[in-house]
Amino acid sequence: MRLRLREPLLYRWLRLKRALDRRPRSADELATPAIKRILAISCTALGDTLLSTPGLRALRQTYPQAHITLLVHPALQTLFAGLDEVDELIPYDGKWRGFGRLARLLKDYDLAAIFHGNEPQATPLAYLSGARYIFKLPNNNRWNFLLSNREPVVGWDDLGHGIEQRLAVARLAGAQGDFSPRMTVPLSPAGDLALADALAERGWQAATIVALQPGASTMSRRWPRSRFIAAAVALSQKYPELRFVVTGSPAEAALCQEVAAGIAAAAPLVGGIRAWASAGQLPLIALPALLKRASLLVTGDTGPMHLAVTVDTPVVALFAVSDPARSGPGYDPEKHLVIRKWRTCDPCQSKNCPYAEPLCMDNISVDEVIAAVDTILSRKSA
Repeated sequence: MRLRLREPLLYRWLRLKRALDRRPRSADELATPAIKRILAISCTALGDTLLSTPGLRALRQTYPQAHITLLVHPALQTLFAGLDEVDELIPYDGKWRGFGRLARLLKDYDLAAIFHGNEPQATPLAYLSGARYIFKLPNNNRWNFLLSNREPVVGWDDLGHGIEQRLAVARLAGAQGDFSPRMTVPLSPAGDLALADALAERGWQAATIVALQPGASTMSRRWPRSRFIAAAVALSQKYPELRFVVTGSPAEAALCQEVAAGIAAAAPLVGGIRAWASAGQLPLIALPALLKRASLLVTGDTGPMHLAVTVDTPVVALFAVSDPARSGPGYDPEKHLVIRKWRTCDPCQSKNCPYAEPLCMDNISVDEVIAAVDTILSRKSA
C-alpha cells in the first residue's frame, strides 16, 4: 500500500510546492557565472551514460567555474571516476530505495540537466535539489510541470540520436560552443594492468583479437548464441590467427562461457586458447582497454557497442527492434557497419519478447556478419 501511495502523494505535494514557488527564474542567468552548482542526471545503463558525456562536456565548457555533480548508476561509478567533465559523482540507481536519502543530500543547486533517468524519480529529485532551472527531453510526461522547458512538448520520436537528445538538453541549459558528438570515458591504469596480465596469461600479447558481445539488456537485442559461435568458427578457418574474447557483465558470464566453449570446441587452437570469456573475470575498468585492444566488436544494441565507439574501435552492430538512427554508433559512420533486419513479429513485444532467441535477430545471417567482419579486417590490414 505504501508503495502504491508514494507516487501520487509525491505528485500532489510537488504540484502544491511548485505552485507556491516564487523564486526568480530569469533566462538571463543561463550561460553566466550566476550558475554556480549544476546537477546532471544520467543514472541508468552504461550506453546511456556514455551518450551523456557530450552533453556534460558542453556544460563544462559553458560553465567552467561551476561545480558539476553527476548522478551515476552505482555499478558504473568506478568506470567514470576521473571524468573530466564533472567534479563529483554520486551513485544512484534511479529507484525509490535511496530516493529520500538522496533528496535530503542534494541541496542548493542552481540548475539541473536530466540527460537520462527513470521517472517518477528523476524530475522530482532534480526539483528537490533546489534547482531553479530544470531541463529534460523528452518532456511529455506527467512531471512536466516541474521543468523549465514545459513547451513545446517533445517526445522521443522528435529527438533523433541519443547523443543529439543529450546535446539538446545541454543547449536548453544554456550550453554554447562545442557540440561535438564524441563520447569520453576515463582510461584506468589499473584496468590497463588487469588487461595486460590477462593477455599475458593466455599468450595473446600480439594476437589479433575480435570481441563478441552476445548479451544485451533485452532479449530482442541479442543475436542467437549459436550464430556467434558459427560466425567465429568460420572466421577462424579463414583467419587462423584470430582470437575471440567474449565480453559481458558478470550476470552474463554463463552465456559468455557457453559461446567461448562452443568456439573453442569447434575451432581448437593447437598450443593455445582460441576463445576466452572475459565476463566476470575482468573488472569493468578494464573493458575500455580491452575494446581498444580488439580489432573490432560484434554486438547488438548494447553499452559495450557505445564503449567501443568511444575508444575508436570499429563495430559490427546488429539491430532489429531498436533503431540504429537513435541508438546505433553515434559518429564515424565510415568506420562502423550496421546490419539491420526489421522485426517480423506483430505485435512486437520488444523488451518482453517471449522467444529465447528472438526471431527478428535470427534474420541476421552468419554470412552477413562474416562479410562485415571481413570488410573491417581488410581495412585494418590495408
